[in-house]
Amino acid sequence: MHIVAAEPDFSRQFGSTSAAICGRSLYELLHPSSPSVLDRHFNRLSQGRCNRFAERVVGLGDEGRAFSGELTGIAVQNTTGLMAGIVVQVRPDKEAPSSGAEEGVLNPRERLLSKLDAQVLEGVASGSSTVQLAARLYLSRQGVEYHVGLMLRKLKAPNRAALVARAHSMGMLTVGQWPPRVLPEFIK
Repeated sequence: MHIVAAEPDFSRQFGSTSAAICGRSLYELLHPSSPSVLDRHFNRLSQGRCNRFAERVVGLGDEGRAFSGELTGIAVQNTTGLMAGIVVQVRPDKEAPSSGAEEGVLNPRERLLSKLDAQVLEGVASGSSTVQLAARLYLSRQGVEYHVGLMLRKLKAPNRAALVARAHSMGMLTVGQWPPRVLPEFIK
């Protein structure tokens, strides 16, 4: 999944040049949650089970700023009918005009959480109450609330439900696993 050639417009979306992007993994340009979804599509392309796919992704632009868009993968065949490569197009969504656009921008690859914060977030995401978390993590109720409050401020979320939604949208939580776990790349 390494980039062998890139159009200037493609490179600019990720705040780079064609020369700098060539040789890098496509997944380095995308949100950490992308590989789990895209691997399945790319496998289907390489096995000849489909000719193209389109999937919603989050890309990482200048200075780690995230943008959403649609990634399309198209299988390219050589003259003998064998797959010669995959062309990838990324079409970013149009920016919604908002006075507070900077407010939600976070670097998704940043290690944001301590190990204890991650355990608290996993508990909140699985629906555990403050008392249940306190007993499981050997903290006081106030200690659990302190860590929840830290994460609410850090992830700029107004409440616990929004905290879990924000963590999920940033790719911090595992997909397709219960109970949810925080991915190691987000833990200090």
